[in-house]
Amino acid sequence: MLILTRKINQKLIINDDIEIVILESYKNSVKIGVNAPNNVQIYREEIYNEIKKSNKQANSADIDTISHIATQKAKSFDLMKKIKQNDSK
Repeated sequence: MLILTRKINQKLIINDDIEIVILESYKNSVKIGVNAPNNVQIYREEIYNEIKKSNKQANSADIDTISHIATQKAKSFDLMKKIKQNDSK
């Protein structure tokens, strides 16, 4: 880990295209600004961890649930075909 001391309005540059600016300093916290390309995702750690947790839960979907959804869609499709056939008579 690189540890640096910065003053207000001083910057850190990462990979030529990410700029971190110290905006304000308080007793126990620092306000920072981040300038980065739009394709760079920046999250607070607690938000990032929630996203990872949510993605993990979504990826571990139960096979039975997926099969059930597929069966329901097939039934809906069959019902729509029957309705269309009746409408064309």
